[in-house]
Amino acid sequence: MARTTRLTELASCAGCAGKAGAATVARVLEHLSGIAPDRPDLLVGLSAPDDAAVYRLGDDLAAVMTVDFFGPLVDDPYDWGALAAANAMSDVYAMGGEVVLALNVAGFPDDLPIETVGRVLRGGAEKVAEAGGIIAGGHTIRDAEPKYGLCVFGTVHPDRIFTKGGAQPGDVLVLSKALGTGIVATAAMRDAASEGHLAAAVASMTRLNRHASHVAREAEAHALTDVTGYSLLGHGYEMAKASGACLRLYAEVIPMLPGALTYAAAGFTTGGADRNREHFSPHVRIEDGVGDELRDVLWDPQTSGGLLMALAPDRAKDALSRFEASGHPAWAIGEVVAGEGIEVVASGGSVRPDPIASL
Repeated sequence: MARTTRLTELASCAGCAGKAGAATVARVLEHLSGIAPDRPDLLVGLSAPDDAAVYRLGDDLAAVMTVDFFGPLVDDPYDWGALAAANAMSDVYAMGGEVVLALNVAGFPDDLPIETVGRVLRGGAEKVAEAGGIIAGGHTIRDAEPKYGLCVFGTVHPDRIFTKGGAQPGDVLVLSKALGTGIVATAAMRDAASEGHLAAAVASMTRLNRHASHVAREAEAHALTDVTGYSLLGHGYEMAKASGACLRLYAEVIPMLPGALTYAAAGFTTGGADRNREHFSPHVRIEDGVGDELRDVLWDPQTSGGLLMALAPDRAKDALSRFEASGHPAWAIGEVVAGEGIEVVASGGSVRPDPIASL
């Protein structure tokens, strides 16, 4: 008999909250150390971990490769397929590339209705088509816990690759999506989120980062990453470490999805947030005035989150205007300063620096 259980009831850990913790990943990757030969055409790989691998194919062309998949974060199968695809393709955009083709990576229970599986795959395929790419195949296994995502191939010019490194003191930090997807989705799984709040989170997660990547390109961003499972603070620290600088974030201007703070205050957090906090806390300094619920959102694993970019102050204002004109605004949330790690400055008395106040 076909199953009638909600999709989210089949997932032990859904969305990017299911991502292996940063500490675990680091230990696993130690086993690959020294195995791969030195390849000068491997422009981005394990030696300097970033959002995707990049391999030079010629003087004017490089391949961008990434893979991402996870359990159902929402009950609507089409939405799950679409947001999982958008999330997987985001890594290509974080490297400054364009999506060319993708392969499905999936696992489904035997008794999951074929119609449900079909809607998941259709959601992913239509999102890839929106990106200008095409689904060219894939691989599916039987799995009691459903999983879906993509292996994505993209292209970029070898001299125009974005990486997490390169942020410079004085740069303005711009974020292209509001935070809180993990918290809102967790509340929805427990029937505690309003339809409007869930719809806003799904709309954010299914929005491609393609336009944001184009804006970053035109603004000549110094550094770029997408904010996903390791949270704003975790991925922000990765940028800070790769750049040899400190990211100072201003709590009062960090955008939140509708309902995120309310659900955080009610205790709807994830194990992924706990792993993020445990691993990255030694590198993050948060002022006492930042409330507990805001801290929870800052540690929240994001699924298909926005791009975090470091822009020269004279380019940031134009970039923000382009976002506003597109109907999907971005936010200046901080600046790059000398030092290391992450600082989160509380609202209420903290003076924002001129590069932020002038925007």
